Amino acid sequence: MRAPKRQRGLTLLELLVAFAIMAMSLGLLYRVMGGSVRSAGDIERYQRAVVLAQSLLSLRDTVPEGGWQQSGESAGYLWQIQSVPYATGLSGPNIPALHEVSISITWSEDRRPRSFDLTTLRPERKPPVQVRP
Repeated sequence: MRAPKRQRGLTLLELLVAFAIMAMSLGLLYRVMGGSVRSAGDIERYQRAVVLAQSLLSLRDTVPEGGWQQSGESAGYLWQIQSVPYATGLSGPNIPALHEVSISITWSEDRRPRSFDLTTLRPERKPPVQVRP
């Protein structure tokens, strides 16, 4: 007489453990992928704010004598431009006065306020030279 053959295969307990591990792995994978999609959206909105700030800055090569104060809204972004005189310690007829120009861009993202600030120096526009006859 032969001994009965043992059946080979997975028990119910082994199968449940395998499914539990797979479910946890898939849950983690979905969470990582969802975070990547959100991050990509955040970066896109931030890049739009940077492009808007650079576009606003390119509006003027120089700052008027009274300074540059301006604000507005564009495509869901609120922006504000302010300038203040910048002391260099240098003076002379050929040395223009400098202004520190600050551009602030703000927007809301999932009810959270976001902002981007850009600061640079721009020369003051010289008044036109009047020629006497």
